[in-house]
Amino acid sequence: MKNLESLIKTYNDFPQKGIAFKDVLGIIQDPEVFRELILKMSSNKVIKDAEAIISIEARGFIFGSAISLQASKPMLVARKPGKLPGEIIKENYYLEYGKSSLSIQKESLEKFNSYAIVDDLLATGGTINCVANLIKKSGKDVIGLVTVVELLKLNGRSKFNFPVESFITF
Repeated sequence: MKNLESLIKTYNDFPQKGIAFKDVLGIIQDPEVFRELILKMSSNKVIKDAEAIISIEARGFIFGSAISLQASKPMLVARKPGKLPGEIIKENYYLEYGKSSLSIQKESLEKFNSYAIVDDLLATGGTINCVANLIKKSGKDVIGLVTVVELLKLNGRSKFNFPVESFITF
């Protein structure tokens, strides 16, 4: 597999000054690399041990849906405000550059007891922690996180009491 880091572009001062945004979209533009990464991610212990996957809007959907298909696991979604119909559960969280919230359809969580969270990037951990809190408040278990990129200096994994599997670190 090609060097994954070479496919990730950094945009300085995006979405605001002082942030070095890591863009993973170069990975999906190389089908061979994307395929190999998805095979590795979907065979991970965290994915294997979970009943279902919850992927996070928006780039997490790309990786989560491919992993879901490859691993034959159902996929649920955590979305930004106003994007899901039906009864939802919602949680606010802080990003390194602002505040937001995520929602999950309440009835979708009723079907499964254990979840693997899938996202494209782990930075400070706010987004992942938000989803983990929604899962735990519903009486369900978080088996772990599978992410493409982890920004080690931000130490996001220190917020979790579950395994974190990242495939590229900066």
